[in-house]
Amino acid sequence: MTEASGDQCEAARRARRARRRIVGYARHRTVHLGSSLSVVDALDAVLSRTEARGDGAGRSPCVLSKGHAVWALYALMAERGHRRYDDATGLPGHPTDDYPGVDVATGALGHGLSIAAGLAEGFRLSGTERPVYAILGDGELNEGSVWEAIMFAAHRHLRRLVVVVDVNGLQQEGTTDEVLNMSPLAPRWGAFGWDVTSIDGHDRHALDSALAWAENTDRPAVVLARTVKGNGVGFMENSLDWHTGRLDDRGLELALADLGA
Repeated sequence: MTEASGDQCEAARRARRARRRIVGYARHRTVHLGSSLSVVDALDAVLSRTEARGDGAGRSPCVLSKGHAVWALYALMAERGHRRYDDATGLPGHPTDDYPGVDVATGALGHGLSIAAGLAEGFRLSGTERPVYAILGDGELNEGSVWEAIMFAAHRHLRRLVVVVDVNGLQQEGTTDEVLNMSPLAPRWGAFGWDVTSIDGHDRHALDSALAWAENTDRPAVVLARTVKGNGVGFMENSLDWHTGRLDDRGLELALADLGA
């Protein structure tokens, strides 16, 4: 087994453990389950890249714009040894910037990309070659402020700005096509001056390859990661009923059985 494939196998195991933590959180309180489960793989891939920099430039920021999916962040940070995330009862429902691993407090949708673009502009002006990541939801693209940030980033040539969109096709009110149809997404982003790639958002090899590509393009880049809302838990997958939820003992047992040991 090569080092890369070994890393990807460990990433798959870590993502499975993180999903088990997420459903465990939901035994104690209401959690945004569907979107947290869908974004785990992409978020873990981004976090692994922010940690991997050893060039003295400092850790690359990651803005979780779809802040309601913070339970994925908590679970992945717990897997990285942060004991503060073991107990769900006292954790805030959106990222708060005095918590480990949270670079920017987010909550209201549509703000994260503007913040990330501002960070990237600051790095550009200071001559710092450091990627900035932002993770958005596809439903979040309904917000006009997102497209203002997209235009700004292209105009300012923010070539180290990397966006990952969790394209799970659902939002609280229905499917993304029903609520506000923006398909096809790739040509839209491209028309705004971005480099675009579309991948399977649960394929770690594809994620790692896409992020490496996105960090080195000549324009801001977006990775459209196609995912399944509620991924890994059969009765939650592609279900609006599990946008948010809380699990009883039986529900937790079923979810953990789907996620395996």
